Amino acid sequence: MNDIVKIIRYSWGLKKYYYVTAFFVVVVSLLSQVTPFIIKFLVAAFDHNAHGQPVPASEIITLVLLFLVVNILLTIITNVQGFYGDILGAKLNTLLSQRYYDHILQLPLEYYDNEVAGRITSRLERSITTISQLMNAFANNFVGFFLTSAITLVILAFYAWPVAVLLGLLFPFYIWLTTLSSRSWLARQEPINKDTDQNNGRFIESVNSIRVVKSFVQEVAESRFFAAKRASIEAGTRGQSMQWHKFDVYRRLGLSVVFFLIYGYIAYETYIGHFDNSTFVLLVTLVTQAQFPLFASSFIVDNIQRARAGSKDFFAIMDTKPSIVDAPDASDLVVTRGKVAFSSVDFAYSDGKQVLDDISFAIEPGTKVALVGESGEGKTTISNLLLRFYGLSGGHIRIDGQDIAGVTQASLRRNIGVVFQEPHLFSGTVRDNIAYGSPDATDKQVAAAAQAANAAGFIAELPAGYDSEIGERGVKLSGGQKQRIAIARAILKDPPILILDEATSSLDSRSEHEVQLALTELMRGRSTLIIAHRLSTIASVDKIVGIQGGAVIEEGSPSELAHGEGIYAELLELQQPTAANKAKLRRYELAR
Repeated sequence: MNDIVKIIRYSWGLKKYYYVTAFFVVVVSLLSQVTPFIIKFLVAAFDHNAHGQPVPASEIITLVLLFLVVNILLTIITNVQGFYGDILGAKLNTLLSQRYYDHILQLPLEYYDNEVAGRITSRLERSITTISQLMNAFANNFVGFFLTSAITLVILAFYAWPVAVLLGLLFPFYIWLTTLSSRSWLARQEPINKDTDQNNGRFIESVNSIRVVKSFVQEVAESRFFAAKRASIEAGTRGQSMQWHKFDVYRRLGLSVVFFLIYGYIAYETYIGHFDNSTFVLLVTLVTQAQFPLFASSFIVDNIQRARAGSKDFFAIMDTKPSIVDAPDASDLVVTRGKVAFSSVDFAYSDGKQVLDDISFAIEPGTKVALVGESGEGKTTISNLLLRFYGLSGGHIRIDGQDIAGVTQASLRRNIGVVFQEPHLFSGTVRDNIAYGSPDATDKQVAAAAQAANAAGFIAELPAGYDSEIGERGVKLSGGQKQRIAIARAILKDPPILILDEATSSLDSRSEHEVQLALTELMRGRSTLIIAHRLSTIASVDKIVGIQGGAVIEEGSPSELAHGEGIYAELLELQQPTAANKAKLRRYELAR
């Protein structure tokens, strides 16, 4: 019950629906007690007639009509109750889903570094579905079961207190026994959930990377992985179900014995004359009516355990606190010139691995700075720190003198545009993807951004122009076309500061030329940090920052560093097209 109480507290904004369903539950529970008494009065009337005490036909007709009215009311009210219960379940699903989605969007990249997208969505579906289904059933059935049972026990106590005592002891004993058996069910459910999350995660990964799967002829391997996980889930479910139903047999056999004693007691008391026929029928009807909630309690506990398992994952994620939050007195970033300064920046991941050590350099307003270093030296990490995707371990990053730790994350990222090496597009239209940079942009502004990004030409040739669907992740476009859409998106955003994870490194010569023209337009007048992948790009920047071992080992213009002994000078020497030189250039991500 603690889990249900926690869910209700968490969703107390839906209290109106809880109140309405509670009201109907009470009404239905009270009305359900009327039918046994109608039957009792009818049997009593028939007994009177049989013993020479005629009962007016109008009384019989009234009782029968009352039976009809009660059943009509029950039909209408239970369906109204069911409607509000369904609405409650749907609204609860929406509320929990929205809060889950909003929360994971606030979590830092470090959380996603250790997670698989498929597992995140699997938990969302499993957790919220089981919780909302439980609350729907709780509102529509469970509370009514228990309330009906409580009222039934009170009535039975009035007529035959031993029967009420037996049932009163049986209810908590049965539920206690069910709870004991369900503990092992819950323990077995955790590995099943783990296998399900892994399987769903791999499924989504395979679908998203279907070209890789097919090109490496790994369809059979992926299918075997899926089958193995499903087999593990089946095996876990088999053992779980076998144990649950074994205990259910014990429970039901015990119930059969207890109800045998109850019916035997009622029959004996009637036989010796303590109960008349009408009371016998009333008691049997009430006891029979009490059996259904009792038998259903195993189903109820089963649903509660499923919801517990689901809510455990849900609340575990919801209780995960973002490691990067705005300071209480955070202000909006105001960019006047666009100077970016890294001062003694240190960074280590949560596992303690040191990535950056005492990084210091500046990007002057309107200039281009290239980060150069071997793969894994921390170039991308520096750009992530500027975006505040991760928190610094030490030092400061300032924009126009404002420490980014003291400004809101939203205002910081609004002032920084990013063009990734791999363009990230969404399913939808060309217009949707360009307008992602400024959702309120007009069609004219979208077209102007596309023109500036050297994308207007190929967009005009698409079947529906700007309304053309590009497919998931832009699969219907070429690499160069996708990159120019991403650049148009950044142009439309119009940020004063840019980060370029050089967008031409994986393109053919023609596409590279077209994209480079777009990038030149994008960088004009903006402070730009470039994660360099091409010597041609490095040569055209205002300043080069060489990174090695997580530290700055050289800094200066291309002309200043060309004759030194640092990374840039080494790269110039490696331009000779030998196999050894190409291998070294690949370490710097500067050769194909």
